[in-house]
Amino acid sequence: MAKMVWYQASLARRPVLTQVITTAFLFGAGDITAQQAVDRRGVTNHDIPRTLRMTAWGGCFFGPVAVQWYKLLGRISFPGHPNRELLARVAADQILFTPVNLLCFFTGMTLLEGGNPKEKLEKSYLTTLRNNWMLWPTVQLVNFKFVPLEHRLLVVNVISLGWNSYLSYANTRK
Repeated sequence: MAKMVWYQASLARRPVLTQVITTAFLFGAGDITAQQAVDRRGVTNHDIPRTLRMTAWGGCFFGPVAVQWYKLLGRISFPGHPNRELLARVAADQILFTPVNLLCFFTGMTLLEGGNPKEKLEKSYLTTLRNNWMLWPTVQLVNFKFVPLEHRLLVVNVISLGWNSYLSYANTRK
């Protein structure tokens, strides 16, 4: 409980910085989970640069972009039509943001790894996008319906522990 109070206070003082740091941490944690729980690499074979790339991606790209994106989604308004508002937010998130975000993720991560983004996109993009659509519309429906704006990115980040493990795996799959 004390940690939640601390987090609330941090959100009130520095909302963007708090959300960006949280995002970076959870992207890194997702990669650690992928390497240790999925790939079973063990400590001695852990790919630290890979974890640092995922952490940097979360903190330097996804976090700052997502903070602004959720503010923008929060402005979608259909007075007297809360269900239309909810569906518009989920649709915008999944039709506009997600395809571009995944394109940027695979391109950016592949460039950081010194690889060929075109090959990575051909191999991983559509499968990952389809898998995204099996999880995230439902998550976002609940998120936009019940979670206050300042906590929406946190909800996404917590669910993303598993999702980022999958992304890390999808990005490094041969």
